[in-house]
Amino acid sequence: MRRKYFFFDIDGTLTNNPQGGNIPASTKAAIRELRRKGHFLAIATGRAYAMAEAYLDEFDFDNMVSDGGNAVTINRKLQGIEPLDKKLAVTLIDECEAKGIPWGVSYENARCRWCKNTAFLKRTRDSYMETKIDPDLDVHELSEIYKVYVCCDEGSETAIQGLKDLPYARYHPDYVFVEPDDKAKGIYKIMDYFHAPYEDVVVFGDGKNDLKMFREEWTSIAMGNAIPELKAKATFVTKSVDDGGIAYACRHFGWIDGDENEAA
Repeated sequence: MRRKYFFFDIDGTLTNNPQGGNIPASTKAAIRELRRKGHFLAIATGRAYAMAEAYLDEFDFDNMVSDGGNAVTINRKLQGIEPLDKKLAVTLIDECEAKGIPWGVSYENARCRWCKNTAFLKRTRDSYMETKIDPDLDVHELSEIYKVYVCCDEGSETAIQGLKDLPYARYHPDYVFVEPDDKAKGIYKIMDYFHAPYEDVVVFGDGKNDLKMFREEWTSIAMGNAIPELKAKATFVTKSVDDGGIAYACRHFGWIDGDENEAA
């Protein structure tokens, strides 16, 4: 069989929970069979590398697209992380400072964010990652900025001008993540690394941050629990993650053995 290059979103695709969770037994079995048949397997996540690295061991993968497409890991070796546009990120932070909007920033490959004071923590009470305080933090002096975190109620982000020029997503009611959102960018890098044709890519996803990963030049599979917009872009809509959707799709296309109608 011709080698395929599989890229799997994590939350709601590999796992059965929007914030991680367990990989269904049928999915584990399908991944083992894909690996046995010689296919390339990778995680594709919006998480920063430092926050996602542990999933390589937990899910038994050697390859990963992380940082929303701005970082690539091949055979457990991080190839590099592309930062946000610094000028745009600093402009956003300067606006937040002027308007008294609490903010945080990640400027290194580590499981933490930095703030100038405790306003961000007081507002969000967020424990997603460690928050460190540096009263002397000057973002103008940073060499790179990977993510920015901006406090704002849902809907009020439209009043922040700096957000209009940067990609962002909301995973918390009190703040947005300013982060890359094009996983396809990392997929292209991996395919070019192996000099492999784009048509051999297969992506699985379920959420808004998978929309740019669903492209016409390859096979895009939406989980049964995916958002309607993603299903509309998909090559194929499979069953939900809890109903063995990954295994079902792999059997449907003949990538693993078995009847596509067999129980998950």
